[in-house]
Amino acid sequence: MSLRRGSPRPRNAAMTTVHFVYPRDATRNSSPFCIGNEVGDRLARDYDVRFYGWRDQVTIEPKPGDILLGHPHWRRDSVFDRSVNRPGWARRILMAPYADDLRQVAYYDRHMEQCDLFLAITGNYWFDRIEASPIRRWKPKMRHMDLAVNRAFFPFVKTRFNPPGERKFLYIGHTAHNKNVGYLSQLQRECDSVDISWAGRGRKKIPGVHVLGFMDFSQPEARAKVAGFDFMITVGAMDANPTTILESMAWGLIPTVTMQSGYENRAGIVNVPLNDAAAAELVFKKLQARTDAELLETQRLGQEAIDTHYRWDRFYADVRAAIEGSESPAIRKATWTERILMKTFDLVH
Repeated sequence: MSLRRGSPRPRNAAMTTVHFVYPRDATRNSSPFCIGNEVGDRLARDYDVRFYGWRDQVTIEPKPGDILLGHPHWRRDSVFDRSVNRPGWARRILMAPYADDLRQVAYYDRHMEQCDLFLAITGNYWFDRIEASPIRRWKPKMRHMDLAVNRAFFPFVKTRFNPPGERKFLYIGHTAHNKNVGYLSQLQRECDSVDISWAGRGRKKIPGVHVLGFMDFSQPEARAKVAGFDFMITVGAMDANPTTILESMAWGLIPTVTMQSGYENRAGIVNVPLNDAAAAELVFKKLQARTDAELLETQRLGQEAIDTHYRWDRFYADVRAAIEGSESPAIRKATWTERILMKTFDLVH
């Protein structure tokens, strides 16, 4: 393995092998592939890396000093599940999205005691509320991993806003339960100040919204279509922190999101109430009435946040600190009630 010229060599990098388990596809910039791509590429500069898909059905037999890093799968015959208990790992680090929804995260509990750290990919809303969640015993191992965006794939395109009262909203994504798309339909039906279009596809329909279908945002014509919108909207009820929020903000749209989509009181992002159309309409009316100068200032704050915080180098620095570090906090044993709860939701898959 060769290191990129000028990159610092980590401690014992020449001897360290990192086994990285995460969805990864160089032809796709959407989540979860962007995480696997961005982190994987940086790992390969610093370590000897072995890549695995999270569904792979192999068992890794570690050599002395080897690191296991990545995303488990709910299937018990997948690579993380089959390998994490093998003796000889120098570090075991779980890295995966987190929201307070046991349907999404209960199966992590199988591995939490064996792992040294849990790098929780999530927004500040969820991380700040761990103590009130059913997984609070994991907290000593949890480290907050705020997401990032690559401007090379999501360039700035929004140079002007539509006139007051004519501003448009764009939802980008699918229709899984954590996206709460029924609320989008309700907003479109009951709020006079919102007009929602949907770019994406899913197993369900979103009645009432304007359907654009799948769009390839690597293409200039798709990004030109995006530039005609003013706000990105997502109204998840149990969503860790969708990458579409940061991607849209990089384009120059103003994200309008429920706090349960991960972001609470963040610069450049407007919060909208969850499952309360009347209260949401008040937010939409204010957005429709804002001056261009006010919208441009919100946009500027978002661009500043992209440039200073939502960066993959910052994200990777936290991953590398977990690899190079020695932290491995103990967590208390699960109570009988917690064990039953986790097993019940683990079986959902």
